[in-house]
Amino acid sequence: MKRIDEKTAEKIQPYEPIPVRRPLAPGEPATLIDVFTRVVREHGRPDALNYKSDGRWVAMSSDEMLARAKNIAAGLHAIGIHRGDRVALLSESRVEWTLTDAGCIFGGVIAVPIYPTLTPPQVRYILQDSGASALFIEGRAKFDELKEILPECPQAKQIVYFDSAGLTPAEGLALNELERLGHDFLQQHPRALDDVAHDVTPDDLATIIYTSGTTGEPKGVMLTHSNLVTNLIDSSGHLSFGEHDIALSVLPLSHVFERQAMYMYLYRGMAVYFAESLQTLGPNLREVRPTILVGVPRMFEKIYARIQERAAEAGKFAAMMLAWSISVAREYAKCVLAHRPVPLFLKLKHAIASKLVFAKWHAAFGGRMRLLVSGGAALPEDLAHIYIGAGIPIIQGYGLTETSPVITTSHVDHLRVATVGTAIPHVDIRIAADGEIEVRGPNVMRGYYNKPEETRAVFTDDGWFKTGDVGTLDADGYLSITDRKKELFKTSGGKYIAPQPIEQAIKASRFVNQVVLIGAERKFAAALIVPNWEQLESYCKLKGIEVKSRSELCEHPRIIDLLQRQIERLTPNLARYEKIKKVALLENEFTIEGGELTPTLKVKRRVIDEKYRDVIEKLYQ
Repeated sequence: MKRIDEKTAEKIQPYEPIPVRRPLAPGEPATLIDVFTRVVREHGRPDALNYKSDGRWVAMSSDEMLARAKNIAAGLHAIGIHRGDRVALLSESRVEWTLTDAGCIFGGVIAVPIYPTLTPPQVRYILQDSGASALFIEGRAKFDELKEILPECPQAKQIVYFDSAGLTPAEGLALNELERLGHDFLQQHPRALDDVAHDVTPDDLATIIYTSGTTGEPKGVMLTHSNLVTNLIDSSGHLSFGEHDIALSVLPLSHVFERQAMYMYLYRGMAVYFAESLQTLGPNLREVRPTILVGVPRMFEKIYARIQERAAEAGKFAAMMLAWSISVAREYAKCVLAHRPVPLFLKLKHAIASKLVFAKWHAAFGGRMRLLVSGGAALPEDLAHIYIGAGIPIIQGYGLTETSPVITTSHVDHLRVATVGTAIPHVDIRIAADGEIEVRGPNVMRGYYNKPEETRAVFTDDGWFKTGDVGTLDADGYLSITDRKKELFKTSGGKYIAPQPIEQAIKASRFVNQVVLIGAERKFAAALIVPNWEQLESYCKLKGIEVKSRSELCEHPRIIDLLQRQIERLTPNLARYEKIKKVALLENEFTIEGGELTPTLKVKRRVIDEKYRDVIEKLYQ
């Protein structure tokens, strides 16, 4: 078994930041191998991983998970993939994804996750840059999508399929066949994986994760076993995950946020259920009845939007009842979060709203939900108040791929919704002179693969990682994110505008689905808005506004006026130069497939500027 091959060692030089060490407490795991071994030793359960097959939930025990992971690890070795080699995983989230990830860990192999939404040229770039020796994909459809670029990646000698239906042996290897090869290999070499486990150190690379990037080509973030293990221990402890919890896994495992959450679930002895898809989230919630749900703000916004849509469909009384209940929830949450006594009349109103409205929300989440965890982007403050006031606690954290990912998390008992919480143990935060958030800790990456100069650029001379985010830190250690440093734009009058807080305020309107601020080098700020069509069409029906199409609705003067009035109401405290002078409505939603969003749902402002150039120019005529 080899350590890190010469080619890999060469690519992580000549610049490599000095890692921050964290002492391990007695019994704490040092590597991800230790983490997975501990799952069986301390939390052996019959339903560690659960997935849907032929319409029913199938449980996989901790023992079976470990045995299959080891067979995959040995199978990789049998086909010539050894410690320090890279293996790419390109698939929607499913139980086989986690098993393969664990197999890479036990084999000392460096996993390279690839978002399934990436285009073939983007996949080709990652395969070539990482030098992946093998590619795991979902099935025939994905192979057909990629077959034109695979000849350009000759180092990826082996393709392994989670679902081999419709494939010939010449086109690759089925996962179950790889497991069989591994089983046979272990029969002949029973101590092979023990030798790997003995040789793998906390400083070894565990994964290379390519950041989606809102600008430029992706960068491969190198994370070690120590980065991930210390972060999962410290952050899951902060969140009080435990054996009594049941998690529904919804986000893509190619995202470090969900992958690290999976490690946390297993480490803390939880049962994990794989959601079938985002489209089946509602039924899966009711079937699984989880206690923990990790998601991005967009997911929780869509759940709330669906609640609003159903109330609108049920008629005027239901819509009015929902609006009243939401106002009660906001008021109640603000009292509770400020640790103020709740007035008696508000308690009475909240009891009525809980019985008539919020009880249905709880049932929709399965009836046992104790915590929603939001990450990946800023959670709108108003949305947090609504969920909390409805009795569904929601907290948010903050981090980056480069920080494994968690830097801060909120705590349900000490929640300040305008912040992303406090630093997890062993992580330090400071604010630079220009407002940039800088971080130091055992969770900070080893660097960018094959990019020493880019690595050097994101570290200060004294070794702190520069996050690229702008924020403030209060006297109690609560961090607030105000914007991305690179997303600040300057008007032609020389004034800087931070778009994200303004966008979050505007999104509180029930008529707004998505919004992007524009105005760089222009005389004033304007907004591109994708409406919430259900709400807007209900408004038109109510007001007697007749239009033939959504494109016509986007141009209607009364609708433009409605959105401008909504913005003025929601952004009363903006400086004069920050005020939104004009809006344009867009018919189509920003999507990953359309190129306007990254796989982690961050806005690609340059793409939007180019794609909607004519619309933008018209605003400034």
